Amino acid sequence: MYELIKKDGLAKRGRLKTVHGTIETPVFMNVGTAAAIKGAVSTDDLRQIKTQVELSNTYHLHVRPGDKIVKKIGGLHRFMNWDKPILTDSGGFQVFSLASLRKIKEEGVHFHSHIDGRKIFMGPEESMQIQSNLASTIAMAFDECPSSVADKKYMANSVARTTRWLKRCKDEMARLNSLPDTINPDQLLFGINQGGVYEDIRIEHAQQITELDLDGYAVGGLAVGESHEEMYRILDAVVPHLPQDKPTYLMGVGTPANILEAVDRGVDFFDCVYPSRNGRHGHVYTNHGKMNLFNAKYELDDRPIEEGCGCPACRSYSRAYIRHLLKAKEMLGMRLCVLHNLYFYNTMMEEIRDAIDAGEYSAYKKRKLEKLSQKS
Repeated sequence: MYELIKKDGLAKRGRLKTVHGTIETPVFMNVGTAAAIKGAVSTDDLRQIKTQVELSNTYHLHVRPGDKIVKKIGGLHRFMNWDKPILTDSGGFQVFSLASLRKIKEEGVHFHSHIDGRKIFMGPEESMQIQSNLASTIAMAFDECPSSVADKKYMANSVARTTRWLKRCKDEMARLNSLPDTINPDQLLFGINQGGVYEDIRIEHAQQITELDLDGYAVGGLAVGESHEEMYRILDAVVPHLPQDKPTYLMGVGTPANILEAVDRGVDFFDCVYPSRNGRHGHVYTNHGKMNLFNAKYELDDRPIEEGCGCPACRSYSRAYIRHLLKAKEMLGMRLCVLHNLYFYNTMMEEIRDAIDAGEYSAYKKRKLEKLSQKS
């Protein structure tokens, strides 16, 4: 159940009540592809750094350890010891990212596993069954994520098939939620808007999927090669055609600046691997721009990554020490940088919610963007 609490311009301040707890939005979901955040981050760490939602990957967990194994253990929440909401993506993005390993047909997609090459078939029903076995809080509909530069005819056909798949997902989810052995019979379903950079296809698709009255709506197929300006143009065009009284999720986005701009356009759910991936390479976010801790200028710097930051890294360790760990390839260095970056993102989302509550989002966004653009 989603409640729209306040609007400030197009920016939405909302609350999604789920069987695993309430999600305050706008929210950044912390990405744990294989049921763990890369960089040796535990679920106890996630609680400490203000994580609201953990996101895991349907395809990867199906391949390893296997969704039936997760179901036997009692579902993903029990498996990874996490009692807050989990969103599972549908495997649809792997249709895009594993292009050399797959073949798309009306019934679904034939893959070769990227691990051992074995044949895998995933269609709408299979994706829903896997996600039901995982027992996530929110399941994503199975879709094709075409390249943003695909030609218009291909895009129109692809989007039409994604709509047909969405109806099958909805029917299968309803069936699964009614079964006596389903771990989470309250599993929510989000549909995905596609259409690349074609505004007319995007808008028509948004109108079609809105009629299905789903629990939430995502904008997919962005941040896959198009410019930031093109992404913002598509959001300007499509978000007004998605329901205001449901969550709007921009998949795979993005940088702090991307998030600030998308909130201003009415988006309230986000996820991205940037904070953890950049952290593992010693790149950390601060309110004074991004820092590369491998730089020699931090060799004798005994300050925390950011003064006043409450993350586990900044509370206890210096830039010099974390730089040493990174240079020595000690896993603790990566771990501390990932914790800092996720804390930075989660804290920024708190600030965004507070700014919308106060009716001061545009002023906050302007200040934040100015700070973030500084050179550290």
